[in-house]
Amino acid sequence: MAIHSVGDLSRREILRISAALAGSGVFLSTGPTGAAQPGGQLTWGVHVSLAPTWFDPAETPGTLIPFMVMYALHDAMVKPMPGQPLGPSLAESWTASEDALTYEFVLRKGAKFHNGDDVTAEDVKFSFERYRGSGRHVMKDRVAAVETPQARRVRFKLKQPWPDFLTFYVEATGAGWIVPKKYVERVGDEGFKKAPVGAGPYRFVSFVAGLELTLEAFEQYWRKPPSVKRLVFRAIPDEATRLVALKRGEVDIIYLLRGELAEELALSKGLAVKPIVSKGTFWLYFADQWDPQSPWHDQRVRRAANLAIDRDTINQALTLGHSKITGSIIPDIFEYYWQPPVPTYDPAEARRLLAAAGYPKGFDAGEFNCDGSYASLAEAVLNDIQQVGIRAKLRPLERAAFFKGYAERSFRNLIQGQSGVFGNAATRLEAFVVKGGAYVYGSYPDIDALFQDQASELDRTRREATLHKIQQLVHERAICAPIWRQAVLNGAGPRVGESGLGLIAGHAYSAPYEDVTLSGK
Repeated sequence: MAIHSVGDLSRREILRISAALAGSGVFLSTGPTGAAQPGGQLTWGVHVSLAPTWFDPAETPGTLIPFMVMYALHDAMVKPMPGQPLGPSLAESWTASEDALTYEFVLRKGAKFHNGDDVTAEDVKFSFERYRGSGRHVMKDRVAAVETPQARRVRFKLKQPWPDFLTFYVEATGAGWIVPKKYVERVGDEGFKKAPVGAGPYRFVSFVAGLELTLEAFEQYWRKPPSVKRLVFRAIPDEATRLVALKRGEVDIIYLLRGELAEELALSKGLAVKPIVSKGTFWLYFADQWDPQSPWHDQRVRRAANLAIDRDTINQALTLGHSKITGSIIPDIFEYYWQPPVPTYDPAEARRLLAAAGYPKGFDAGEFNCDGSYASLAEAVLNDIQQVGIRAKLRPLERAAFFKGYAERSFRNLIQGQSGVFGNAATRLEAFVVKGGAYVYGSYPDIDALFQDQASELDRTRREATLHKIQQLVHERAICAPIWRQAVLNGAGPRVGESGLGLIAGHAYSAPYEDVTLSGK
């Protein structure tokens, strides 16, 4: 079992960080005078194994889960905040040229990394250039240059007008989350993940591989000093065990309870259910639909699977009716969302379509791949499609392995697709529908062409019409079977004042962490 802590740093770095934490004169002058000192500890029981790749913004995939850690450890140029879809953070302001080819950011004066280094334009440029997450191609293929005319000024020059630059840079990817250039160059990528240094409200203390992450308040954080001294994230993959830990006071906040356990939480004295309808959408993806030899090549078969899913019953059983049935892989709160017809449950029509496609007795559909954290949803969907004759075997995988296989296109047959990352309709389509997307197994040329047309369209009305047309084609061709926009049922114990849950619209986890408080604080 690997345990990493600040002890993995060199003696010089330890001295620098220690000096910062001890409150050198430079640091004390940057924080609010008379501010209360952080105190106490809050512990989260999280639903997945903790992965060090989440400590590095350069590696963020097209999912929300790394932001659970990044909102504490790191900071972005601009990021979603309470009441602000684009909240100024390390960048205090930004401008765009009239021709939409240049974006210029002014960095916030006094913003510092945990090791005491100032956040500079060179760090911003370095962080963008080393970004290698799921949106790297769409970002870097469109950016011509990153210039640093001054220490606190960064200029992005685009190859052509791109109305989604800000959305991709600060919402849909990790490219706008900033790391210290000098430190990363000194310790290397692997060294950085062992002892990350960020500019967020909490600094790294220790990590027990896969099991527990400990962070401590960074009192010089530019927005305000955190209220809680220490945050602990503890991996508890089993839902029942998470609930027991909350009841015993071993943890203070837990993520993702479903069904009877959520009902039990609601009836537990001193505990509170915190439901959030997140940006996370889930869908059944037919990975082999472009293979003429596959049953999924026939649109009637894909439509049959869609009609076989009893979404309302699943919603009541797993999320107590809180999830939203939208009929799309795109959240209905996203810009440029197109409202498709409400999905219907019609197993009789599903069987008729299967028979018309040549499968009157159904067929063996192979493996159904899913993120093990959401295996209960996949099991419910699998049960429904099996009722009409689509026989498959569930294959739940640990989250990191699931997304690795998904992105590497190593899965076949069926995949339970999912994404909760920030963005708009175009960012979600780019990642999951359009040719070259991080999780795209095949595409349709007319959809690809339409997507390219809208990518540089500056007229909002024309762009919206094109994106609506794309979504309509995705629906008509049954490229996937949308399940829902998921409600995440979380729990909080009596020691929690402000949990941070729901402060940022559609964000499934606690954030911003500097707003989290203990009860009575």
